[in-house]
Amino acid sequence: MLSPFVTEGKAYRLVLVVRYVIHPGGTDGPVTPLVTCPEFEQRLERFDGESEEQRDEQRDEVLYVLEGSASATVGGETHALEPGTGVFVARGTPWRVDAADGLLLLSVFVEDPLEAGSSHAVVPAGERGVATAGREFAVLAQPENGCESVTQFVGYIPQGRAPDHFHRYDEVVYILEGEGAFHVDGASAPLQPGSAIHLPAELVHCLENHGPGEMRVLGVFRPAGSPAEAYYPDGTAAVVAGA
Repeated sequence: MLSPFVTEGKAYRLVLVVRYVIHPGGTDGPVTPLVTCPEFEQRLERFDGESEEQRDEQRDEVLYVLEGSASATVGGETHALEPGTGVFVARGTPWRVDAADGLLLLSVFVEDPLEAGSSHAVVPAGERGVATAGREFAVLAQPENGCESVTQFVGYIPQGRAPDHFHRYDEVVYILEGEGAFHVDGASAPLQPGSAIHLPAELVHCLENHGPGEMRVLGVFRPAGSPAEAYYPDGTAAVVAGA
């Protein structure tokens, strides 16, 4: 995962900051690898113009539009893609970019997925829900739209540091906006747009937003559920404000 990655003659090196955080050394190629773990493969995919057909027979894929715009055909249906859009593609479902202008996607492949409830779903940004420590989230791909294996969401983190906590799901996170720090096992790593994080289940950690504005993150976790589910180090459930 940390050796040089070569694509179309260009080499990229991932920088491991602490055990669970990666800063990509370059993102201008067609594919930039991020986190690879038994549950997920997280990477960036860049498109201009038209692409060849994409299809993975073994893994589901969830996508998030980071930059640019495109027209894409997913499962035989044409959709407009713009920043903030989430896309679920079940294994065996073909998709392609028909026309793109500076399209940058965050892709997460899901290993050994459950049987999907639909072949695909294209999901615009949703309404915010409330998680812990004043944090909010908006869910994109989830079982309700056919994505049985994972939940994909955008998290909104106010300035400050949350209490240490853990989740019972496995998660990969990508920093969309804001700067801060990731704290784990007595060590800390800086976070900035483009930082990638792997959170194994039951890893006690916290994210800190240095502010002054909101930090936004894109998370994908399994098994699917609520992004609000969290536990303090002693195992008690974290309290959701207003609940």
